[in-house]
Amino acid sequence: MRKQFVTTISETMSQNKDLCLLLGDIGVFGFKKCFEDYPDRTYNIGILEQSTIGLAAGMSKASLIPVVHTIAPFIVERALEQLKTDFGYQNLNGNFISIGNSYDYAGLGCTHHCPSDVATLSVIPNMHIISPGNSKEFDSLFSQTYNNGAPTYFRLSEYEHSLDFKVTFGKANVIKEGTKALIVCYGNMLEPVYEAVKDLDVTLLYYSTITPFDGETLKKHFNNNIIICEPFYEGSTNYFVNKALEGFLYKLTNIGIPREFILYYGKKPQIDKLLGLDIDSLKNKFNKLV
Repeated sequence: MRKQFVTTISETMSQNKDLCLLLGDIGVFGFKKCFEDYPDRTYNIGILEQSTIGLAAGMSKASLIPVVHTIAPFIVERALEQLKTDFGYQNLNGNFISIGNSYDYAGLGCTHHCPSDVATLSVIPNMHIISPGNSKEFDSLFSQTYNNGAPTYFRLSEYEHSLDFKVTFGKANVIKEGTKALIVCYGNMLEPVYEAVKDLDVTLLYYSTITPFDGETLKKHFNNNIIICEPFYEGSTNYFVNKALEGFLYKLTNIGIPREFILYYGKKPQIDKLLGLDIDSLKNKFNKLV
């Protein structure tokens, strides 16, 4: 998704002169051409995440469209107060694009993990959270939302699914329908979940937008056996599901990243297998639950 991110931002900057790019010492080489073509709208602020968010808020107040980029733990956890007060409280237009997902950079240790981002940002009123599953989805969702008048967080990953669906901001995709369970999944977790359930009699809903949450599609396909599959801390989206289904009686099971420090080093597929989030492990879990 990182290459697509560079392409999408570069093309959008050429089309909209209000778009400004603020980097946190990440992706500087990739945006070399933007520095050359738009020197008055492309800045490497450095390792100053809180200040960068404050600067972006000022730009937004001045009717510019800021795009802030660094890896997930730096943009979410280091600058949380500024995201809350500068953007959430004032409901300003801004785009915060992370890379690294939950533990894409497991080789760099826990300081570069961020499975908490969705749970953390979802408690900020007005914050939109988007989890594109591949490059094509990011390009489409960014084009739909970058000037929507609200703070918007994009959760990008070094790993993406290969499935091809047209995604619409704020809407879930119905991937398959069945009777034994309703499975909800997000972002790049779609492909392993799809492979694990394709022979099961279940409904699979795919959410590339987390907030605002599409509760209507969930209710339309309601089943009293609900399984939520999250490529971030398990239970991060339970509030949205429960809120949409108030008054319904159902069993809810979470499959996701356990809420503990991940002390392993390696690559994402290796960590997935250790945590039971690879295709074979998911098949075993679904067979028991369904």
